[in-house]
Amino acid sequence: MKFKLLQDFREFAVKGNMIDIAIGVIIGAAFNKVVNILVKEVLMPPLSLITGGKNWENKRLILRETVALEGKPKLEEIAIGYGKLFEAGIDFLVIAFTVFVMVKLMNSMKNKADDPKNKTVVTPKNIELMHKTNELLEKQNQFLEKILGEKK
Repeated sequence: MKFKLLQDFREFAVKGNMIDIAIGVIIGAAFNKVVNILVKEVLMPPLSLITGGKNWENKRLILRETVALEGKPKLEEIAIGYGKLFEAGIDFLVIAFTVFVMVKLMNSMKNKADDPKNKTVVTPKNIELMHKTNELLEKQNQFLEKILGEKK
């Protein structure tokens, strides 16, 4: 059992899956920095301008003010911090839209590459072989229909 697990891990690592995951994590971390700057430095200032220059990050709904007795806080303030949630929502929308655009672009490029008739993009060998096999099968079917049609 232990050796099977090690063999499976070695196959996983050798096949490149682990490297693909590591690259994805590294790119994701860098992408996160870009999105944070985009939201905090590009999108939030105009939103703050619309709302009178208020900082969204510190927005909160105060449920109870601090109660002080003899100069010392007796009961601390209780507040719901909705500003950070709003910023996280904006982050999510920016990330979701960017990922959507990237996937759409990648699918467009992949579809071009998968079309063996499109000579502007190199078609992968497996798609090219499948296309040739399909063409040969169609010719064989036409030939068989011609022969069988003559025997009737």
